Amino acid sequence: MKRIFLSLLFILAVYLANAQYYKSADTLRRGGFDKSRLIIGGSLGAVFGDYTNLDISPIVGYRFNDYIAAGININGQYGSYRLRDINDNTIQRDKYTIFGAGVWGRVYPIPVLFVHIQPENNFINQSSTYYNGAGQKTTYKTNYSVPSLLVGAGYTQGIGGRVGIGISILYDVIQDARSPYRNNVVYRVGAGLGF
Repeated sequence: MKRIFLSLLFILAVYLANAQYYKSADTLRRGGFDKSRLIIGGSLGAVFGDYTNLDISPIVGYRFNDYIAAGININGQYGSYRLRDINDNTIQRDKYTIFGAGVWGRVYPIPVLFVHIQPENNFINQSSTYYNGAGQKTTYKTNYSVPSLLVGAGYTQGIGGRVGIGISILYDVIQDARSPYRNNVVYRVGAGLGF
């Protein structure tokens, strides 16, 4: 099923890239690199409490024409999770850091909607500490890397000048058991800035 979905998505992207043409005669006359098509943006996230997560995910890219954009992304996350017993004593505490990088591509079938694909690799450093009733603790640490392939769609809207906001819904189709996305739908809200 995953292969069929990815194949259809790829065929759709190729079809849209070849079937559409770029409408701006001004940009076609200039040719070469156009700094007004440079994209800088990303998202920030924060959750605090027994479950804490801090997320910084910048992106840089280029809008090749009205229908295709691509670039690179970086992921940085810190998180912790505290599990308590019925007496509010900490019995387990997990901490993790994630650093990842990858590439992304978008196809815009219409100006405000896009199909998004993002292969990436995440490096995860995790420690779990277990506390017993006698005040002793045991800590286990692990480091590993895991691939992800986020596929989905989104909506983008300009809010003035060259600034826009975007909302996307993504899903990791590789589904590695150690993926930071696990079997969850990823919701992202972010901002972008063009020059």
